[in-house]
Amino acid sequence: MRKLFKEQPSGFPIADNQLPNLPRDVKFCKRCVTSNQRPRITFDKEGICSACRYADLKETLDWDTREKELVELLNRHRSTDGSYDCIVPSSGGKDSTYVAYMLKHQYGMHPLTVTWTPFMYTDIGRRNYDQFIHSGYNNLFCMPDGVIHRKLSRTALECNGDAWDPFAWGQKSFAMQIAQKFNIPLVFYGENGELEYGGSLHALDKAYEDVRDWNELYFRGNGVDDLAKIGEECGVFNKNELLPHSLDIYKAPPPETVEKLGLEMHWFSYYKKWIPQENYYCAVENAEFETNPERSEGTYTKYASLDDKTDGFHFWFGYLKFGMGRTTRDASMEVRSRHITREEAVALVHRYDGEFPKRYFPEFLDYLDMNEEKFWEIADHFRTPHLWDKVDGNWKLKTIVENLPED
Repeated sequence: MRKLFKEQPSGFPIADNQLPNLPRDVKFCKRCVTSNQRPRITFDKEGICSACRYADLKETLDWDTREKELVELLNRHRSTDGSYDCIVPSSGGKDSTYVAYMLKHQYGMHPLTVTWTPFMYTDIGRRNYDQFIHSGYNNLFCMPDGVIHRKLSRTALECNGDAWDPFAWGQKSFAMQIAQKFNIPLVFYGENGELEYGGSLHALDKAYEDVRDWNELYFRGNGVDDLAKIGEECGVFNKNELLPHSLDIYKAPPPETVEKLGLEMHWFSYYKKWIPQENYYCAVENAEFETNPERSEGTYTKYASLDDKTDGFHFWFGYLKFGMGRTTRDASMEVRSRHITREEAVALVHRYDGEFPKRYFPEFLDYLDMNEEKFWEIADHFRTPHLWDKVDGNWKLKTIVENLPED
């Protein structure tokens, strides 16, 4: 991969606006293994996190009524001539495959699926994408400018501790752009992650979200324009490399356009109880979805977030910043789905959380045009001080999740 820089850029500020708001006193949910370091999560007086309380709520919701709401919504949009009537962002993963399958085969819709490409496909990720398309879906595939994308990723790692940010911008925005261009006002994503995994409760009773919420909930308080400006100031981008419309592909239509066209982005999880393991079974049965032959680095699972060679670094940097990695996320969700106990989740976290994703490390460095010394400098810079101590030259978390004391 060709070099992006004549020399290593420097002087980046930390831009992740979530970090200053983290509680300094670390507490873990008494039901799952998530801590209060997850941005926007809340704990009640009994020490139970908002994601676990939402899992309780899901057991009491009137899913029959929500099913009727879904049918009414789809009836308003369903085409009678086979033309596209909804957009489904689809990676070929288990969750997006489930959503597309249900809309097409259970509800008679005619989805146009859209894919914002990973940074670097894994072999199994590309096979799952191909097998999904071959199982019967029309698809638009978007690959952004490779040089700009890599430079934005480098800037995002330096500023936000996550090279994954340009993927998040495109994943959210590309579907809305296609909805606008094709005049298909209904967009379906999978789950509301803020509710399912812990975060803001502002959409607790809402079926769809507002593009104005994205900056706070998904983009760390800074979007593509903010990071590009920092990249220009710090020498990542060459002079005049970014033209006035170079970044448009990363942006959703403005709110006034969304409202004027009546574009709506709905969560399928609002209408149907969201159980990732059940989504996996659906994808295997109906799209020949394959799991990894071995567990994914940083966790014990084999079926989630498989398509991108950089995914492991997204979760690992989250471990540095919040003290919780990929295992914490997976195990907490399985506790809420009553597939494992908290004690089992604690054991899994102790064994796998924070494992370094070494398999694709050389390719990750090459993609970002970064040497290993610089990588570790950035990594240590994002170890949140109230979470980490350096003991005998080794970094250790000050507080880790433990089993609850016996009564």
